[in-house]
Amino acid sequence: MTLQLGDIAPDFTADTTQGEIRFHEWLGDSWGILFSHPADFTPVCTTELGEVARLKPEWDKRNTKVIGLSVDSVSDHKEWAQDIQETQGHGLNFPMIGDPDRKIASLYGMIHPNSGSTLTVRSLFIIGPDKKIKLFITYPASTGRNFAEILRVLDSLQLSSTYSVATPVNWQEGQDVIISNTVSDEEAKEKFPKGFKTIKPYLRLTPQPNK
Repeated sequence: MTLQLGDIAPDFTADTTQGEIRFHEWLGDSWGILFSHPADFTPVCTTELGEVARLKPEWDKRNTKVIGLSVDSVSDHKEWAQDIQETQGHGLNFPMIGDPDRKIASLYGMIHPNSGSTLTVRSLFIIGPDKKIKLFITYPASTGRNFAEILRVLDSLQLSSTYSVATPVNWQEGQDVIISNTVSDEEAKEKFPKGFKTIKPYLRLTPQPNK
């Protein structure tokens, strides 16, 4: 199954470190991040999970639930959690899915045969409250993810879901944004009372509207 941006994220029922969940029901009206790891008790994954736990206030601020997955069992996850707490200073405060039969990993295309026939790669999906996939990104097993970038993309997605804007290259929270080309200048005057600057007819900048 090949998932595309805009597809409904496949629903599933899974055993996790916080009990059984039905994915869509668990998400509720929140944004969601589903991300996979090659295996438990591995060094890069240990640092990643500690960082995701450390960022809990940032996820909460963005009404976002995070959930991890690997092809190991829930009991292995719980044992590994002790190492994460000890080495990273932050214990697991989000659910980890046990997927030893690889059903969910296969559903989301998280196993790439050219990379390894049994282990999940570092896939990450951002899912909107409408349960549609807004972003997916895959890293090789040897490269830890940059979760500051994940937060930046999440901020951009949430902004563009509320306002008729896009974010320019290297955009950071608080910087100017681009007015959508579907919005006329007359409409822009109403929608963006802080005003806007026209660089080209197709490139109009306005202060971030929710700041």
